Amino acid sequence: MRRDHYGGLIVVSRISTFFSSKAGNFRSQFRLLCIASNSFTTTHTFSPLLRQCIDERSLPGIKTIQAEMLKSGFPIQLSGSKLVDAGLKCGEIGYAREVFDGMPERHIVTWNSLIAYFIKHRRSKEAVEVYRLMITSNVSPDEYTLSSVFKAFSDLGFDKEAQRSHGLAVVLGLEVSNVFVGTALVDMYVKFGKTREAKLVLDRVEEKDVVLITALIVGYSQKGEDAEAVKAFRSMLGKGVQPNEYTYASVLISCGNLKNVSNGKLIHGLMIKSGFDSALGSQTSLLTMYLRCGLVDDSLWIFKCIEYPNQVTWTSLISGLVLNGREEMALTEFRKMMRDSVKPNSFTLSSGLRGCSNLAMFEEGRQIHGIVTKYGFDRDKYAGSGLIDLYGKCGCSDMARSVFDGLNEVDVISVNTMMYSYAQNGLGREALELFERMMNLGLQANDVTVLSVLLACNNSGLVDEGCEFFESFRKGKVVLTNDHYACMVDMLGRAGRLDEAERLVNEVVNPDLVLWRTLLSACKIHRNVEMAERLKRKILEMAPGDEGALILMSNLYASTGKWNRVIEMKSDMRGMKLKKSPAMSWVDVDRETHTFMAGDLFSHPNSEQILETLEELIKKAKKMGYVEDKSCVFQDMEESAKERSLHQHSEKLAIAFAVRRNAGGSIRILKNLRVCVDCHSWIKIVSRVIKREIICRDSKRFHHFRDGSCSCRDYW
Repeated sequence: MRRDHYGGLIVVSRISTFFSSKAGNFRSQFRLLCIASNSFTTTHTFSPLLRQCIDERSLPGIKTIQAEMLKSGFPIQLSGSKLVDAGLKCGEIGYAREVFDGMPERHIVTWNSLIAYFIKHRRSKEAVEVYRLMITSNVSPDEYTLSSVFKAFSDLGFDKEAQRSHGLAVVLGLEVSNVFVGTALVDMYVKFGKTREAKLVLDRVEEKDVVLITALIVGYSQKGEDAEAVKAFRSMLGKGVQPNEYTYASVLISCGNLKNVSNGKLIHGLMIKSGFDSALGSQTSLLTMYLRCGLVDDSLWIFKCIEYPNQVTWTSLISGLVLNGREEMALTEFRKMMRDSVKPNSFTLSSGLRGCSNLAMFEEGRQIHGIVTKYGFDRDKYAGSGLIDLYGKCGCSDMARSVFDGLNEVDVISVNTMMYSYAQNGLGREALELFERMMNLGLQANDVTVLSVLLACNNSGLVDEGCEFFESFRKGKVVLTNDHYACMVDMLGRAGRLDEAERLVNEVVNPDLVLWRTLLSACKIHRNVEMAERLKRKILEMAPGDEGALILMSNLYASTGKWNRVIEMKSDMRGMKLKKSPAMSWVDVDRETHTFMAGDLFSHPNSEQILETLEELIKKAKKMGYVEDKSCVFQDMEESAKERSLHQHSEKLAIAFAVRRNAGGSIRILKNLRVCVDCHSWIKIVSRVIKREIICRDSKRFHHFRDGSCSCRDYW
């Protein structure tokens, strides 16, 4: 066999041809070729063979080459490095580690290859173990070692060891001089939540590039330090570093969180100028930014420009629409996404469920529940919380609890959602039992937890228990907000403890209008005109022409028969061009939502049949003891006119329609205002007449009417 002065290149060619043909026994043919050539002592000879074995993922072939290397006396360090590399590229980590451990000396490249393999395959703990062995073997790491192992430290949360290795990078001069090490350090500190340390590292790196600065911007954005993210972006432009699509995507999210649409639009312009406006990641961030700033039309325009929206883009659109109160549009887009065969994730499904729960769309929510089950998210905490919220806001606490009990992981969000469901449905004891379980599990209560507990006590009349919890929360770690105080004021006010409620408001450093209005509403319930007039003056000093206060006072005067004052209040309201929001109710029948407004008797296409059914229900209710409560009419009119006005309340019209259509199962009503005393009494009796459950969700809570009684026990 002929040889040339290049150390066997002709033989290599013949060996490669042999590999391609895959003819004969590998080991015997390979040895014959090597013996014949007598040239298996160079990198030029065995490197193509190893590459061929790697391509074919042939571990036996690699082992055969290893045996021939040993026989030919090839340098152990070089052969070991090549074999370890081949084993790793074939995915044979066991073989690679065996060769690695048998090497008396290892080149830095071999150490780095092994560490990089473990990190790539999310085996960070093993990567750190190799790194520790490297240090104890007195092998000095280089920039590739450190940039890899810093990622492993962040994955494992090893902040102390990371700081020691950072010190080593400083000693070796790599922190300042090497942008790869600097970027890895910034990324690591960002993942530890230490943005201050990340910024210090960035400031020390000599040559800053887009990847380094983007890592810091991403960190600021993820930690909620959005103003700092925008500041870092401006600094980046000032240094002449051109942003990439990841930079734009992160800083736009921060602009959205800050609701800073002016900066967002400026960055949008820069994106167009730089040519990144067509990148999907940038487009998705633009969409999210506009939605978070409340510019729904702009976001829809961006979405239409996206040729192939992916899962993340669809999820951003749907969740943003729900956030902006466009639930019906969000559900329409969700259906389009499913038709386009884009698989939803748990966040997509959670957003769709939130849209259904806000509209109390029980049937559509159950359909999404089926999709949740189909894709295996029924035990996922995000989709699970969405389901709990849906069933809770549709008055189905038992179904909500069934979902809650099936979750793989219980966290503070799912517990809060379940407690809030109980609270809305007047199941205060169940909510408090769940709160005790939460404490036993070691979960940390947050502001939503506190609100759910107080609301549970409020809606169940557990005033003394609510006061005890409130005092304990005031001494705890959670900072109480005006929402918490408003819930307590409402609880005390409804219980008739108006003086205590007023003292509590005065304890708040900066009481807002909601707090004073809540107390004023309690005065209306208990017809305390004197206190109400004092509160009205205070409210109007803070906000002249406050609509809520004027309406409450007008209703209070009407309920106490002070009709002259009612006329004065209404005259003032007309002068200020204020208009009371009409009472409205919604009912779902055959997967279609029907809207009813108080006093509107003829706009519905089935108005004649509805009025006929309503009249029958009122007659039957009267035979069973129903008497109109005319104190609920806030107008000075004849008694017969008051009765007609009460009969035209929106929830009565909605229930009559549902009964007329003979819709099976429970009747579910959604109302924009609190249910009045008269309607509450009437619906209780009607539930006996029709022998069906009527679930009414008003602006404050749920009422479950069954067989002549209500779940609220007449306390609302």
